[in-house]
Amino acid sequence: MNPVDSAQPSHSLRAAVGTHVLLELITEDSQTEQHEFDLVADRSADFARGFLGESTPLAQAILGQPAGCTLLYQNADIRAVRILAVTPSQAVPEDAEARRQETLRKAVHQSESTNAILFASSFSGKWGDYDPTGLDTEE
Repeated sequence: MNPVDSAQPSHSLRAAVGTHVLLELITEDSQTEQHEFDLVADRSADFARGFLGESTPLAQAILGQPAGCTLLYQNADIRAVRILAVTPSQAVPEDAEARRQETLRKAVHQSESTNAILFASSFSGKWGDYDPTGLDTEE
């Protein structure tokens, strides 16, 4: 999070929640990889869809910094990040938290169903085998 250099004037737009950021990750062998995303509140974070949550290490490193700034940033083989452009965000992030909760609910239900079926297939009781065909299945 330490600036290495800053070639932009102080009046330029700075990385903040609600901005679209184009940046370059610089590896230890000086290779670069460009990424672009919108900085959003953590509740709306979905990196695969281009929304980076504000509390992630990368967001924390660039928050408040203008385009043209190169910052030290260590993560795996990455050694620095250069902000190429900061513009107002045009995207409207959805509530990704609700989608994550629904996915989690379905996974828990599937896990519970699988456990019940495994139990049923291994259970043999005094009155006969346990029949899993009546178990509730996911909608």
